[in-house]
Amino acid sequence: MIQSETLELLEWHRLCQHLATFAATKLGATAARHLKIPDSQTQSEQLLEQTKEVYQLESRLTTGLSFEGIQDIGDSLERAERSGVLAGEELLAIATTLAGARSLRRVIDNQEDLPILTELVADLRTYPELEQEIHRCIDERAQVTDRASQKLGEIRTELRRLRSQITQKLQNILQAKSGAVQEQLITQRSDRFVIPVKAPQKDAIPGIVHDTSTSGATLYVEPNSVVPLGNQLRQIIRREQAEEEAIRRILTEQVAAVKPDLERLLAIATTLDMATARSRYSFWLGANPPRFIRREDKEIITLRNLRHPLLVWQQQHEQGQPVVPVDLLINSLIRVVTITGPNTGGKTVTLKTLGLAALMAKVGLFVPAREPVEIPWFDKVLADIGDEQSLQQSLSTFSGHIRRISRILEALGNREEENSEIPTPHSLLPTPQSLVLLDEVGAGTDPVEGSALAIALLQYLANHAQLTIATTHFGELKALKYEDERFENASVEFDESTLSPTYRLLWGIPGRSNALTIALRLGLKPEVVKEAKIQVGEATDEVNQVIAGLEAQRRRQETKAAEAQSLLQQAERLYKEVSAKAASLEERESSLRASQEIAVQQAIAQARGEIAQVIRRLQKGTPTAQEAQQATNALNQIGQQYQPATPAKPKAGFMPKVGDRVRIPKLGQIADVITAPDEDGELSVRFGLMKMNVKLQDVESLDGQKPEPVVKAKPTPAAVTPPPPAVPEIRTSKNTIDLRGKRVADAEYILDKAISEATGPVWIIHGYGTGKLRQGVHAFLQQHPRVNNYEAAEQADGGTGVTIAHIKK
Repeated sequence: MIQSETLELLEWHRLCQHLATFAATKLGATAARHLKIPDSQTQSEQLLEQTKEVYQLESRLTTGLSFEGIQDIGDSLERAERSGVLAGEELLAIATTLAGARSLRRVIDNQEDLPILTELVADLRTYPELEQEIHRCIDERAQVTDRASQKLGEIRTELRRLRSQITQKLQNILQAKSGAVQEQLITQRSDRFVIPVKAPQKDAIPGIVHDTSTSGATLYVEPNSVVPLGNQLRQIIRREQAEEEAIRRILTEQVAAVKPDLERLLAIATTLDMATARSRYSFWLGANPPRFIRREDKEIITLRNLRHPLLVWQQQHEQGQPVVPVDLLINSLIRVVTITGPNTGGKTVTLKTLGLAALMAKVGLFVPAREPVEIPWFDKVLADIGDEQSLQQSLSTFSGHIRRISRILEALGNREEENSEIPTPHSLLPTPQSLVLLDEVGAGTDPVEGSALAIALLQYLANHAQLTIATTHFGELKALKYEDERFENASVEFDESTLSPTYRLLWGIPGRSNALTIALRLGLKPEVVKEAKIQVGEATDEVNQVIAGLEAQRRRQETKAAEAQSLLQQAERLYKEVSAKAASLEERESSLRASQEIAVQQAIAQARGEIAQVIRRLQKGTPTAQEAQQATNALNQIGQQYQPATPAKPKAGFMPKVGDRVRIPKLGQIADVITAPDEDGELSVRFGLMKMNVKLQDVESLDGQKPEPVVKAKPTPAAVTPPPPAVPEIRTSKNTIDLRGKRVADAEYILDKAISEATGPVWIIHGYGTGKLRQGVHAFLQQHPRVNNYEAAEQADGGTGVTIAHIKK
């Protein structure tokens, strides 16, 4: 009972209604409005994982997860199981639900890294054959189609013929008796075809009167000549209805046969819709996923910038006031937090915000707080908030609070009985896991007795609850922190200049009384206030002054922390700018290198083409010495044309010293030298707030001089004679042999002779053909001792029809 009272006090039903607006199906909306709170941490973690995966999935999809076609078919399944006959609309809803569920499974299966959702839809059976059969027999208007059975098709053909015959006869009567009819119209009354006849001339068209107009001037008559046809039509319609029902009965039996799987399908679709609603609601709130902590492991409750979800909704949809967030950072040793301060300062809102945050985490919702969100899993959330005064039950405010607190203590006691059936020392009992929220504890009675009762109650809760948050006006409760390390003080801030609360929560500082200050500023006579201060005593005034000093000190610390945070943000921004500039310069350098490489490759390709032209000119006939000299000159010109220019050597002789200012070209920054270069060529520099180590070759003087490289002592290597310049390989008639038409054995003899006499590469023409000659040539070259390697000629020299054998020197 107390847990349901707590949900009502926290206005949990309003949050559930807000969540329901994010559901895509009727089933999901209903489940959201009656949201069940899990009984175990494992269930809560499972729900959170579902929410996270849907959140991740919807961030990848352009249109989000679609539940189109999925309907609430639960009642239809129950009626099908009880041998009822489903209507066309119900059968059509089942078919669209099957298609919608299949689409959901396809979307999830096509994604990676979604283990929870993939496992959820793994056993989903969507019966495409049943869906196809329903669509074959039921059209989009939920009517049975002609193709559903041959018998139905024949019946409807007969119906169309008979209706056409009746219409034709009535049309003839309308033309023949045009003066007796009210208008040229054929209509129906009670499934009978009739024509409107003027009442005074009813004898002109004898027949059965089925209806009369409101004025009585028109009679709707079925002429006697069409009555037999009408009777026949009605019989055929009954046959049609019987056949349609038979078809729907067969489909209903097929649905009933797979009812368990369809119920499972509905449950999975509802689970997915609920996870989607939680994900979308969390995204709308700007919430973050919580992590359940164990306070026994010295972990801290961390809820920064925690906002009340109902107030966020009120601000967005009802033009409410901006939501002031609170920070809750509670040490693992703390069991009780007492919040003091003036009325309307935000104490009760803080209680409700924490209670809702704990429940949201339990049901798999994200918590509207800044990351990281770390909170224990509370097995019970119990609250006494508000005024329980009741005239009908003869309950005063104090009595109402005490009765509700009694129910809270009873609920805590029941949990201990469940966890320890055998008497166990308190130190060995399981750690309590409940969250207790008490508003104005001990209020509504004599202050002395109320304060004593509040102290005893909070000390009891420190032993029997995981965490208790209590608001109070009793000053005696502030001292509990200094007697028991499990207690902590907090207060809501009050702005004396404006006589209004700021709704900020101050930790470690007890609230001070502001009643006399407020009374004085509101115009109460100073002598009255002065007398009140005398009655309160100097000690209380001194305590308030101490508290005011603590608040001022806290504000100074917060100002300094904000300044430090600002400096840190500036440093981070500068670092990002420098990193971005360095990355941009590196990217530009890479782009330049790539463009230069492309230009070099193009130049090489062009040079090769010109060399190939020189070679082809030499191959056209027997080269003379003059032609060879001309070819050599041409090659030398090509070499000079495409040989890269020697880069200008940078200025040398600069060596940075401590205190010098140097430029770092890669970063585009000017820096001060902090340490001189070491033996590895590294030095430390500083620019702005940044310090870093850079290579000597990455800096230069302000006038552009490059530093002298740091040279390590190395042994002098022996002189190496440079290799002679490579001689271009030129194909002539002397180093070319033609083996086309030869057998492999004859070709090997010719090859062996040519290779033994060759001083350079040999061009072997074997052609294409069947490829056997080329294979034989390659096999011979591979085992010949004088052949270094061989390759196919360039396309201009014959391609794969010519092989070039390179001879060892």
